[in-house]
Amino acid sequence: MQLQLKNPIVIFDLETTGINIATDRIVEIALIKVNVDGSEQEKLLRINPEIPIPEETSLIHGIYDDDVKDEPIFKEVAKTLAKFIEGCDLGGFNSNRFDIPLLAEEFIRADVDIDMKKHKFIDVQAIFHKMEKRTLGAAYKFYCKQELINAHSAMADTKATYEVLKAQLDHYKGVEFEDAKGVKTKPIVNDIDKLSEFSSLTRNVDFVGRIIYDDNGVETFNFGKNKGVSVEKVFREQPGYYGWMMNSDFPLYTKKVLTRLKLKLMSK
Repeated sequence: MQLQLKNPIVIFDLETTGINIATDRIVEIALIKVNVDGSEQEKLLRINPEIPIPEETSLIHGIYDDDVKDEPIFKEVAKTLAKFIEGCDLGGFNSNRFDIPLLAEEFIRADVDIDMKKHKFIDVQAIFHKMEKRTLGAAYKFYCKQELINAHSAMADTKATYEVLKAQLDHYKGVEFEDAKGVKTKPIVNDIDKLSEFSSLTRNVDFVGRIIYDDNGVETFNFGKNKGVSVEKVFREQPGYYGWMMNSDFPLYTKKVLTRLKLKLMSK
């Protein structure tokens, strides 16, 4: 279905040095301008971010420092980009939360006066998440081809969950997936250890993810001023932090984990 447009719309996507809107930079931007008459214009630019691209990020999008070292910096292309999107609405995937805010940051750093709020924003991911339900009933219908009767009855939901799990093993048998580093893997297999690893959204040390394992398996805080800092480092440099957490409204299991880590450090 063709879009009914009052203004041209620019669909775009960014590849960046990371996911921190305040500190990361664009390394590639792709844009497709769809004009009111249906004609299209494409633009693809690589950009020197002026900061190193972390290796783990390069492994995802395939762009390395050497690939962009001779490319223009954002300030050199900012006015051209601003002209390209002038008078246009903007669209992307997860663009409202990431691409648009980061692009706005780059324009500000380049001293290009563009009011992003004047554009209408279309986020395809938001439409997807709102239209495709993420409920047990939806999963049961998708995988088991049946309607879930007595949804929200504990036993009915439990039985449905078990049936969905078995159906997932059939549905994804032999299907290859890529991990965050782009490595091909086949995680959907009838093995509890591998299923547990694959279905975990984070590497939590406690249940709620206040403490997680970093890429090196080190217990690290995942919130507040010490986010990304190892628990051991915080305990050594901020001796009162343990007491503050123990006297604050954290889950009991989080406090149990915290105490275990505290005792572990004291035994060294």
